[in-house]
Amino acid sequence: AILAPVDSQHPPTLAPSKPHAHVVEMYTRFVEPGRLALITYGPCAGKMCTIVDIVDQKRVVVDGPEKVTGVRRHMMPVKRLSLTDLTCKIPKGAREKTLRLALEKDGVMGKWDATAWAKKVKAKEVKGSMTDFERFKLMVARKKRSVEVKKSLKKTKK
Repeated sequence: AILAPVDSQHPPTLAPSKPHAHVVEMYTRFVEPGRLALITYGPCAGKMCTIVDIVDQKRVVVDGPEKVTGVRRHMMPVKRLSLTDLTCKIPKGAREKTLRLALEKDGVMGKWDATAWAKKVKAKEVKGSMTDFERFKLMVARKKRSVEVKKSLKKTKK
């Protein structure tokens, strides 16, 4: 198919018959209703939320729901969110009950708990809540493990 010239300086060009198969999308985590996100700053930092509605270019309305994640419905800037790959099918501006049922139906929170990112966040929380004595016991256990590993490596070298 020949395209009409935009102006007299540019000659008409041929339009590609089919798109290139090797083209890869640059972004896959779009800000959209139903997108699961991690709050990175503020009083709810470290908690999961779901984008419910888009206010403007920089702000969205998020909801936990509160019974599931502890996050109430409120507006927040997009730059305070880390978007995940997980989404659930909800309409724009969905009620809390609709959101909760959609999350349960798709098993989104279970899928999140299975990701490496969630495990890393959980491990950081556990490490941060350790007492001084628990940190000491961890250090001793690591030293013992290191000694055992070195012994086994020494045997394999001989």
